[in-house]
Amino acid sequence: MNDTPIAEEIAALKKERGAVILAHNYQRPEVQDAADFTGDSLELARRAASSDAPVIAFCGVYFMAETAAILNPGKTVLIPDPGAGCPMADMIDGAQLREFKARHPGALAVCYVNSTAEVKAECDICVTSGNAERVMAALPRGREIIFVPDRHLGSHVAGKLGAKYILWPGYCPTHARLSAKRVEEVRAAHPGAPVLVHPECPADVRAAADECLSTGGMCAYARASSAREIIVGTETGILHRLRRENPGKTFIPADDSLVCPNMKKTTLESLRDCLRDMSPRVAVPEETAARARSAIEAMLAAG
Repeated sequence: MNDTPIAEEIAALKKERGAVILAHNYQRPEVQDAADFTGDSLELARRAASSDAPVIAFCGVYFMAETAAILNPGKTVLIPDPGAGCPMADMIDGAQLREFKARHPGALAVCYVNSTAEVKAECDICVTSGNAERVMAALPRGREIIFVPDRHLGSHVAGKLGAKYILWPGYCPTHARLSAKRVEEVRAAHPGAPVLVHPECPADVRAAADECLSTGGMCAYARASSAREIIVGTETGILHRLRRENPGKTFIPADDSLVCPNMKKTTLESLRDCLRDMSPRVAVPEETAARARSAIEAMLAAG
């Protein structure tokens, strides 16, 4: 738990504003500790949708705060650092997706939640890494399916379901740094330790691992596993939660370089300041928000 003066200021401001603080698993440890809830994209989307707090302070990257704003019209959604973007989300925009859809008339458009509001607004349904396989298994058969923006998650789900999708060539630069060679090296150094990787990793990395899971899935695996050592192939911020929730187990990063600079932009100082100033606020134009909301709610309804 945080007991620093800044953490105490945050707690007092949160109470004064009637705010809830949500943080992604990749945030700095001290930011995770200041949050009311820490989770992956699916968990945070669900928590945002069910929140009755008038103010949501979202510690994550911008598309996540946009999703919270879309699901909570009329509430105030704050982001401590609006410059915390997502390179993968920026690899496609609404105009590009419209042109892509025009080349595949009749296709269903599915987007990873790691996308901008304007891209979600062009899609039929969203998915997260935690629910993509389940949601896409329920889609109508016999129709072409466009999947944007992450080619690695798309190919992972396609392989699991024996399907073929039309993939946009986007990717996460952080997860793309992990190599199959590095997975084998760290496995050799820790024999018997299961290797968990994220579905945003390239195909050869996924094939070299024991399990391919969302960060929420990794947390569930760690709680249930009898393994005393677990190798973790995703952004290193997840290690804080894993170690906090499983004090008797050892978690080894597959690669220490798997650090997302955008996820680390949020600090306790910026969280305090946004609650104090009630700014920066995240707003999505209503016409875009309404269409994006339909895609997000379709995902949530799918379970």
